[in-house]
Order: sequence, then structure tokens, then C-alpha cells
Amino acid sequence: MIVVRCCQAQEVLIDGYILDGKNQEPIPYANISFLKTLKGTSSNDEGYFYVDVPQSFLEREVHISALGYKDTILPVKRLKEQGKIRLKEDTFELEEVVVSQDLGDSQVLNPISSYSIKSGFSSAETPWVLALYFPNIGASKKYLEKITVFMQRNSRFKRSSSKFRLRVYDVNKETRKPDHDLIRKSIILETSVEEDFVSIDLSSLGIRIPEEGIYVGLEWLFLPFNWYMNSYEHPLSKEKMVEDRFAPTFAAVYQKNQNFRTMVYGMGEWSDFMIKAPGNNENLIPAISLKMSKKK
Repeated sequence: MIVVRCCQAQEVLIDGYILDGKNQEPIPYANISFLKTLKGTSSNDEGYFYVDVPQSFLEREVHISALGYKDTILPVKRLKEQGKIRLKEDTFELEEVVVSQDLGDSQVLNPISSYSIKSGFSSAETPWVLALYFPNIGASKKYLEKITVFMQRNSRFKRSSSKFRLRVYDVNKETRKPDHDLIRKSIILETSVEEDFVSIDLSSLGIRIPEEGIYVGLEWLFLPFNWYMNSYEHPLSKEKMVEDRFAPTFAAVYQKNQNFRTMVYGMGEWSDFMIKAPGNNENLIPAISLKMSKKK
């Protein structure tokens, strides 16, 4: 994730548009990752993207992912030559959504307080999705009511706000990894330096928690709006190192409950993500609280 600006190889500009394959409408906030590298970018509100990459990347492949569309892998040369990439819609059957107007017995999983925040997760070079698993204890009928995501202050990021996408997934019964998006529309949330959390009320969607539980995903968007530069001195060479980074910095807490599994999605696959506290069995997990309601 380190970029040494003074020693870069010859680079080429790759830009273009990510479009819907049927109606040719732009797809905003699609993530574009160069496979077997740590380089990537995102399309903006109008589906446009641009990125400088080493010329050697023209011999590689690129992975494109967007909410509601099939993942696409193609040669980087094709991405550069075509300019417009059309994605196919990803269709699958969701369980029927039953909206209940009579919800009660609210339950909050992974409650967070400001003093419990110990660290944070940030992203550099390539887009990621960080997802936290929430079990449906007792597999009873519960509905998703509210999600709260906590942030950590970052003095290097100078803007007053940043943007990220919220994802909610069901669970693959075989792999126990995130599977389908339960919310098919793109939910873009905006942080503020005046608040250390962002909350969204989802009760109107009437989303029933599957028996296997759900994953709540936080997706970084590699947009100029979120960009900042991080410079530091290499501990061994003492050279000045510079890297591109992207806000926000999601807060992290230690959790003893092993049910709260954390996974990360990058370059086309989900992987376990585990950081343990020194000397004990607690795991560092994203500071996300989930409020559920039972039907009376």
C-alpha cells in the first residue's frame, strides 16, 4: 500500500464510463480493482472513472464490481481501449418482504460507547468492503430497524465530510460468508466532522433478518471527494514515503463474542479479517451497532 512518488515507472491514464448493459445509464460508485495489485479506483456520480497505472498493468486483468450487477473481469487493455464498460444486471430471488407496522421488543447488537473505541480501519490503493456478521440468536422473527456506524477522527483528512456505501448481505449457508445484497438500492452515507457516528433508519424497508443472520458491510469509495495524502518517514531507510488514502476511517472496538465475525472483500473474493487484542481472545471489529425489532 506504499507509493514512492520519486521512483514511479512510466504510467498511463485509463479513463472511461461504467454503464448499465440494458439502458446505457451510468453506474455510480462502481469499484475497479486491478487484480494481483493493490491499485484501484471508483466511478463517480456520472459513472466516470480515471486512474494512472504503471504501463506494465496493461498486461493484467481488472475486476469491476457494482451493487446489483454481476462482477466482471476483463483485460486492462480492453478497459483502456473501449472506454465504456457495460455491466450485466445480477438477478436472484429474494424472500418476500413483509412490512410490519407493529414492531416492538427492540434489541441492539454490539452496542458502542465512545470510550470503547480503540482504533480504526482506513483504506489505501484499492477499494474494499469491510463486513461484520450479526447472528440471529434463536432464529426468531426479527426485522432490521437501524444501523449505526462509528467513525474515528483523522487529522490528515481536511474535508468536513466523506462518503461511503452501506451494504447488507444475507449469509451463504455453506461458506458462512456474505452472499446476496438484501438492499438492492445504493445507500450512500455521508460522515461529518461534527459527529462521530452515522445512523440510518431502515425500518420502512421491512427487512426480515434471515435465520443465518446478516452481514453489515462498509464500502470505501475511491473518489476525489474522499482522497487525502499520507506522508511519513520509512523506519529503516528514513526516506520520505507518500501514499494515497481514502476516507472515512471506520472506528473499531474489541469484542469478546466470537459470533461477530469480520470479513473483507477485495479483488473479487471474501477473506477472513482478524486482529486480536494483545494477551487475550478479544477481536478488533468494526464499530457497528445494529438495532432489531421483534414482531409482537
